[in-house]
Amino acid sequence: VPPEKVEKAMDQIEKYIMTRQYKYVFCPETTDDEKKDLAVQKRIRALHWVTPQMLCVPVNEEIPEVSDMVVKAITDIIEMDSKRVPRDKLACITKCSKHIFNAIKITKNEPASADDFLPTLIYIVLKGNPPRLQSNIQYITRFCNPSRLMTGEDGYYFTNLCCAVAFIEKLDAQSLNLSQEDFDRFMTGQTSPKKQESDSFSPDVCLGVKQMYKNLDLLSQLNERQERIVNEAKKLEKDLIDWTDGITKEVQDIVEKYPLEIKPKNQALAAIDSENVENDKLPPPLQPQVYAG
Repeated sequence: VPPEKVEKAMDQIEKYIMTRQYKYVFCPETTDDEKKDLAVQKRIRALHWVTPQMLCVPVNEEIPEVSDMVVKAITDIIEMDSKRVPRDKLACITKCSKHIFNAIKITKNEPASADDFLPTLIYIVLKGNPPRLQSNIQYITRFCNPSRLMTGEDGYYFTNLCCAVAFIEKLDAQSLNLSQEDFDRFMTGQTSPKKQESDSFSPDVCLGVKQMYKNLDLLSQLNERQERIVNEAKKLEKDLIDWTDGITKEVQDIVEKYPLEIKPKNQALAAIDSENVENDKLPPPLQPQVYAG
């Protein structure tokens, strides 16, 4: 049998078996695929601030054709999760990669190289945040025809995707040519990279893009102001607590130094003109007298 027919038959068998068994073998409970998916998704969300310039991505999204290619690449990588057959998932990765190569070619007016492709693929993954990314990679690795993964363009693009995910998982300040302090501030959301000023845009850039960057700058400034206000509020709260504790301690010291003695209540003195007065030398009480007119 010719190799072409063997490969075609293997693809049909793979399609039949994996379609029927998909819900049992994709992200099974016996593996930690779901845990890895959540970790990668959380990691990508934390890296939302990464810009194409930081990754040295040779793609200019201000060009309409390039922007369209980027959107198609993101759509393809996200669509991978909806496919059931390993070969179809690989096809989504291949289509995504070809859109990336076209975007680079249009931007640079020359064919793209492998050094340009991988950073752009990393940027597409960060921007798209594909669902269940690790589960899809593991599914393809476990059940795809080995010859397809080891040879051909499908295998090449799949290998690059695995490298891109590994890079994202280990991405640090040095990888982006940032200081550790700035990297930590960006990761925690305390601030964001400074956006391009509106005056530096080319005249061809639409007003919506300029307004978007202005809004991002404004949000960054508001975030910094909010951070300062929160820090000042915490400092004021600490000062109030310290002042209250100091006053309480001073009062306690005074009480200990000058203890308050409460004496018993004295008995009430009898009235001078009372019958119980023991002193008989007092004159008798005055009696009213009546004068006849």
